Amino acid sequence: MDAQYWHQRWENNEIGFHEAKPNALLLKYWHQLNLTENSRVFIPLCGKTLDIGWFLSQGLQVVGCELNEPAVQALFDQLGLHPQVQQMDYHKCYRAPQLDVWVGNIFDLTPNTLGKIDAIYDRAALVAFSPDMQPQYCQQLIRLSKQAPQLLICFEYDQTLLEGPPFSTALAELESLYGSKFEITSLEQKPVPGDLKGFCPANEAAWKLLPKTQE
Repeated sequence: MDAQYWHQRWENNEIGFHEAKPNALLLKYWHQLNLTENSRVFIPLCGKTLDIGWFLSQGLQVVGCELNEPAVQALFDQLGLHPQVQQMDYHKCYRAPQLDVWVGNIFDLTPNTLGKIDAIYDRAALVAFSPDMQPQYCQQLIRLSKQAPQLLICFEYDQTLLEGPPFSTALAELESLYGSKFEITSLEQKPVPGDLKGFCPANEAAWKLLPKTQE
């Protein structure tokens, strides 16, 4: 992952991936993972997403990972939380009740550092990685969460019309990345309002990933 590229995007406020309200597909389909109150949800590449505030309002615990520290500071500011900040190995950890956010490279996290994960919410994180990096990313999520179920939200479009990120990631790619470990169910596909970057027709797609029974 090109850290400087993403730091520059945040510095220039080029964050079209940031939504002004909780994601509609999250609100519609999260219940399908059948979590209970106080379940712990991992959000990779979380930025300052308003989805975190929604999770907290549902009584869930959230752990996030984000490369850009100013984004994490902005997240806590908008939540009205005053975090404790600790330096731990390769990461800083911002902590408040029900919420931990690790600042740094997701590939440097370990299962022991992250702690127990009951589910993953991946909105536009997988698609931030180029196709050659996606297998490494997916294996890291499986390792960190011990194959926890996922609600995955990604994009599908004609990749010849637009260079990623976000990268188009359809069922064939998901089967290659996750099919050996998860049952993959399509929940919904809907057009991106105004197209990607204002000119590329695309669908936003929600998928449910449930771990296959271990034999």
